[in-house]
Amino acid sequence: MNAVARREESHRLRLQADAVAGALPPLLVSARNIAVSVTLGMHGRRRAGVGDTFWQFRQYSTGDTPQGIDWRQSGKRDVVFVRERELMAAQTAALWCDTSPSMRYSSSPKLPPKAERAAVMTLALAELLIDGGERIIHLTGNGDSARAASGRTVVGQIADVIAGEIIEPTTTHASAIPKFSARLPRHSTVVLISDFLAPLEEITASLKGLIRMGLAGHLVQVLDPAEETLPFSGRVRFVGLEREGATIIDRTEDARAQYIAKLAAHREGLKSVAAAAGWSFHVHHTDRSPQMTMAALHNAVTGYRR
Repeated sequence: MNAVARREESHRLRLQADAVAGALPPLLVSARNIAVSVTLGMHGRRRAGVGDTFWQFRQYSTGDTPQGIDWRQSGKRDVVFVRERELMAAQTAALWCDTSPSMRYSSSPKLPPKAERAAVMTLALAELLIDGGERIIHLTGNGDSARAASGRTVVGQIADVIAGEIIEPTTTHASAIPKFSARLPRHSTVVLISDFLAPLEEITASLKGLIRMGLAGHLVQVLDPAEETLPFSGRVRFVGLEREGATIIDRTEDARAQYIAKLAAHREGLKSVAAAAGWSFHVHHTDRSPQMTMAALHNAVTGYRR
């Protein structure tokens, strides 16, 4: 692979991601500040520990220090009470961006390929989460995961990997969605961005490991507008981008209604898979600005939609 080309592609994706993250409404930042009473990026673990949020009162016991005594509460009764705070920990988000051959599609030179838009959204989300103090895990194209990391450098590292996947020629058939088998931290949140046009049974099998871990998850389906409406007419030859072969339809307009119905059924299946796991599901089209989808996704991931 040409290292210079990879660096240039990585830089280009980062610039677009910065623009998307920076253009999100200021209201989102205000909502985050109002919604949380602790440091951004710190989330309650629902047990006693080091933190700023009150958890519970309990009776003073051996090993407690006088500094932990709540004298006002203790003065109400004949028992000495200790004020416990809730254990807080940074949330970890595991991000996956689909760069498989089907994601290289664009119906117009004016529109970005789906892989590019998915990459920009992934990096923009990483930027926002890092700014909030979260840790990031990058799930690679084969389903493996890197170690959780924080700080601005991790976004650049993810950009380099994704850029390499996008510009590297595809010489072998690869599964559109890998089987995610890597163990992730218990309280992780998973975000998967893809066109999710693989057979529903393959997608379900791929997500099975993540769902069994009981993780919070979010699916983002990225589609070109032509994939939504099939706007072609007449005799059209459709060529699969993942070696599915070619199909010729004599009158594409006659197949439009059946195609749209099949896509709608497939999407309902995706929604059902997500809902059964307690995950959210979002749809984004490449002819639309990514800001609205990113704002909704960020709210869903960080839990600030209250």
